[in-house]
Amino acid sequence: MLNARIKLRHLQAFLEVARQRSFARAAERLAITQPGISKTIRELEESLGAALFERTPQGVALTQAGLTLLRHAGPAMRALEEGVGAVGEAHGAHGLRVGALSTVESRLLPEAIRRWHAAPGGQNAVGVNVVVGASAFLLSRLRRGELDLVVGRMTEAREIRDLAFEHLYYEPLLLCVRRGHPLAGIAPLEAARLGEFPWVLPPLQTTLRQQVDSFCVRHSLTLMSQRLETLSLPISRRYTLESDAIWVVPEEAVAEDLAAGRLCRLGIDLEPRGGSVGLCYNASMQPSLALEAFCEVLREVSAGHSQGGGAT
Repeated sequence: MLNARIKLRHLQAFLEVARQRSFARAAERLAITQPGISKTIRELEESLGAALFERTPQGVALTQAGLTLLRHAGPAMRALEEGVGAVGEAHGAHGLRVGALSTVESRLLPEAIRRWHAAPGGQNAVGVNVVVGASAFLLSRLRRGELDLVVGRMTEAREIRDLAFEHLYYEPLLLCVRRGHPLAGIAPLEAARLGEFPWVLPPLQTTLRQQVDSFCVRHSLTLMSQRLETLSLPISRRYTLESDAIWVVPEEAVAEDLAAGRLCRLGIDLEPRGGSVGLCYNASMQPSLALEAFCEVLREVSAGHSQGGGAT
């Protein structure tokens, strides 16, 4: 009988460390901290009463006990994933599980879901469970089979390397402020002026934040410590409309506010070209008919988005 102290997370962590030969790389892949994965492996070793890894000049290596566990745990996990997937396919238990980055929350994804549910046919008669978050978190869940698809701007994400990515269109990040802001209407705008105001930024360790950091380095710009760091579009929007903050935001998220004049785009570009927005999926998993149909709707909606001026 399986030791009740051994959980699925213990085996997931063990298999990832075994694959990566590194606690740091495994932690990155699973989107957890290195101390967290070390603690998980320690708990597993204590439950088994045996050391599973040993340190070498090249990283970590499996002990004899680790090799024995790997021979059994790997096939068992694959069989479990296939079984869960088969049950889901047969009974529609989880519907579609879609990870969404902030670049597609406002227009692309809601419009695609609306069209998909409104279309005739049987594939769309299931729910859509949307999970939002940073790319590292979403891509780690996609890799583990906990999501069927991730949509958004993510080509800069390191975690994408062993997943499949399909480009849809380019989406720029903008610097936006409220109507009547002291910097509104100044063109060209000197980058040094941007340091005089608080910023609304994507959090650290996100791909969007990397673009902001690159911009600041290029212009020798130091941001003031008064700032808001969040991926929440509603919080960012309200804070920007009611303050002198400068908002780093995907064009899609502010298109309506820009058209209505509630927000203004500053006269300086954050990046020379927009990032690639697309679909990311796990090629090792067989897509369902529903997922294939939904992806086709996303392609159709994105084509209209690009023709409407969303691409650069």
